[in-house]
Amino acid sequence: MLPVLALVGRPNVGKSTLFNRLTRTRDALVADYPGLTRDRLYGFARLGPGSAIVIDTGGLMSSPDDMGQLMAAQVQLAVEEADVVIVMADAGEGLVGEDREVAELVRKSGKPIVLAVNKAEGRAPESTVAEFYELGVGEPIAVSAERGDRIGELVDAVFEHCSPEAGEPAEPTESTGTRIVVVGRPNVGKSTLINRYLGEDRLVTQDKAGTTRDSVSIPFSMDGKEFVLVDTAGIRRRHKVTEKIEKFSIVKALQAVEDADAVIVMLDAREGVTVQDVSLIGLMLDRGRALTLAINKWDGLTERQRHDVREELDRRLPFLDFVKIHFISALHGSNIFDALKSAARAAQAAVRDLPTPRLNDVLQAAITAHPPPLVRRRRLKLSYAHQGGKRPPLIVVHGNQTSHVAGSYRRYLIKCFRKAFRLAGTPIRLELRTSENPFAGRRNKLSPRQVRKQKRIRSHRS
Repeated sequence: MLPVLALVGRPNVGKSTLFNRLTRTRDALVADYPGLTRDRLYGFARLGPGSAIVIDTGGLMSSPDDMGQLMAAQVQLAVEEADVVIVMADAGEGLVGEDREVAELVRKSGKPIVLAVNKAEGRAPESTVAEFYELGVGEPIAVSAERGDRIGELVDAVFEHCSPEAGEPAEPTESTGTRIVVVGRPNVGKSTLINRYLGEDRLVTQDKAGTTRDSVSIPFSMDGKEFVLVDTAGIRRRHKVTEKIEKFSIVKALQAVEDADAVIVMLDAREGVTVQDVSLIGLMLDRGRALTLAINKWDGLTERQRHDVREELDRRLPFLDFVKIHFISALHGSNIFDALKSAARAAQAAVRDLPTPRLNDVLQAAITAHPPPLVRRRRLKLSYAHQGGKRPPLIVVHGNQTSHVAGSYRRYLIKCFRKAFRLAGTPIRLELRTSENPFAGRRNKLSPRQVRKQKRIRSHRS
């Protein structure tokens, strides 16, 4: 299971900047203004070969007002959720009283602590961290979240407190089979859907958000195939998570998604496509999970309402043209098995073998139909393709000047590969690599006569 890291510290020490650095996103707002972050912000950190869930928190203040007290409560919950706490301080301002208060708060939790002294760019690391030993929370590490200085050293220190398997996808132990995780906002019908698959009231359901508190895995068989269905707690907006018992819901759901073979994202047809739905789907794609969309409570809509929902799906989710969408009723069982079969096919597509000869045939056919654009009056050359990974499929294409390939042409190639290999339901990663020039550096070894000859040839061509 993925480790959970919490970033804590006083205001304006760079927690959100480090969050963005670790997650390689710009999800956290960053500005030179104290107190900008108020709620907990969750993301997946990409830490070299491993991964983790990282939580950004608001700054802790010595004499908080009402808002500051709410922020402090959010920080306390983040510390309780975390496996490792990264305490951040500011190298420019040095050690201050608020740093001592933060360190004391985290020390009381008993959680492993890594001390990061941020904004250390241009400073000698040894002298920068010297005064921070006084906090007594371990050896300080001078870093620059803005420039990325010594972030690798910080990551190594974090993983010293984790198990050797931390950050690696966990294999399910309770049962074997295709692991299908059902996610969505609270009260969209996730537990009702799984109960309908099982044919019994295995999970507690009621018309109230937050009924499911944890991720629940249940073995299931259909048509001779084995599945593990995973129900998750509804992922709600952070400011609505007030009950302490719910504090682990988001972490548990994200950890379940990381181990999923495929994900069924459920939406409520009566509420349409919300901003939170789009954000949740984007997170699934970012993690490379195979997807199926299930639009629930379809049976209670009029024809006009159904038309409006379909139009909204086309408008808000145009990037999901490769994902199957099913209009279902979890309560009555309409079309629910079609959704499960689509999820199973998407899971299979995510781990499919892509033969190299066939990949190159598809690549050459795509180039012939639509050649790459010109760069500096020269045509880009994409010469060779092979599979670089699975779950999701990674296709590596070699060529020259690949850094100049436009996003539109990358999307065109992905569509060609998807159509040829029938990779419905799974994202495809396309990595373009520039091949090394075997003649690079040879010019200095040419004789003067050969250099003059090459100049004449280039002049003639131009």
